[in-house]
Amino acid sequence: MPDTHDRAAIAAVRAAATRLEGTPRDFDRLLASIGDARYVLLGEASHGTHDFYRTRAEITKRLIREKGFRAVAMEADWPDAYRLNRYVRGHPADADAIEALAGFRRFPQWMWRNADVLDFVGWLREYNESLPDRRPKVGMYGLDVYSLHASIDAVLAYLRRVDPEAARRAERRYACFDHFGRDPQAYGYAATLGLSASCEAEVVHQLVELRASAAEYARRDGRQEPDDLFFAEQNARVVTSAERYYREMFISGAGSWNLRDRHMVETLGALTGFLEGQDPVPKIVVWAHNSHLGDARATAMHMRGEVNVGQLVRERAGTGAYLVGFTTHSGTVTAASDWDAPAERKRVRPALAGSYEALFHECASRNFYLDLRASTEAADVLTRPRLERAIGVIYRPDTERVSHYFQASLTRQFDALLHYDRTRAVEPLERTAAWEEGEVEVPETYPSTL
Repeated sequence: MPDTHDRAAIAAVRAAATRLEGTPRDFDRLLASIGDARYVLLGEASHGTHDFYRTRAEITKRLIREKGFRAVAMEADWPDAYRLNRYVRGHPADADAIEALAGFRRFPQWMWRNADVLDFVGWLREYNESLPDRRPKVGMYGLDVYSLHASIDAVLAYLRRVDPEAARRAERRYACFDHFGRDPQAYGYAATLGLSASCEAEVVHQLVELRASAAEYARRDGRQEPDDLFFAEQNARVVTSAERYYREMFISGAGSWNLRDRHMVETLGALTGFLEGQDPVPKIVVWAHNSHLGDARATAMHMRGEVNVGQLVRERAGTGAYLVGFTTHSGTVTAASDWDAPAERKRVRPALAGSYEALFHECASRNFYLDLRASTEAADVLTRPRLERAIGVIYRPDTERVSHYFQASLTRQFDALLHYDRTRAVEPLERTAAWEEGEVEVPETYPSTL
């Protein structure tokens, strides 16, 4: 039975919650609360839940149509997402949305190669095609730091087109990584232990040279796509951040986390600056996990010395940033049991007693929206720290308390919350035997796979 405080919290949440009925008007209050925010950060409590992906896409469509948002920035690698960007903006390189998603081959493939992302990519391509000729199209961009070698390949490919001599210099600098094949972790391990020289100076020099040549390349780049220079320069930035990241991961967990999230925010800033050339105040939606987008200062991350995207964007944009979190009580999820293991459809255990998710389940076991910026009793009671669940690409139910729960103050962590009480696994484009044989929970409405 809930204790006295929980009974009061349940009553307060019930009074403040807006029930989600599965209609187009479900997010009216959320969009009104977002107002003129320039950055809307839409989270997810797992990397494999259909309900989060579908809802995030529906909110994003309305932000694009009704509030003029110009870009979707994703917790994804820059080169892979840029292939999507070219497709949704009408580039003829890929024949369809499935082909445009082909770059997402690194584990966890299902995070972006799934039916819900496929549906959104198809919608965005059609939306952009419907725009008047002079109106800027909406793009999709990656924020992450992992694509060391793919970004090296992209820088070299660009330079070979516009400046062959500079390409040869870049090849010599990037050859520093050749001893380790395509394994950046092997490089990081060897460089950290002093078994190999660091490539830091080489990658920094390459970025500096590319930036110094940017104006000249822009003049001679008439045969390339207008944003190819930006794409190449950002790839050079990714290489410098990735080189540091793979060294730092063998030194400090907090250090590598912070480097990654700071890189994401720097990429978001670079994207903002690039889009300002077409729109004085571009608005951007960010898609990433709750752990990246909820303000770290309101969670146990702060005690470990960690920062995240949500905190840093709030510090820079103030009320121009709007942070939305997602939670669930139970259902199914697409996740692996270990890193690089096959995707499985796993049963999500009912939320632990004392967690926000368990509290929300007691609120009539329904789906609802909460405005945490509003002056309500619910916002006050949800300031009290509780357990909160986070499922990434790995889900280990046998060690769930240790592996997947942390302390958080929800009202300080997010500006709004969407709770889906019972959720189901996202559908990968490639269904492995492990996924097919997993927990089955087919809802009344099933998305198309196009």
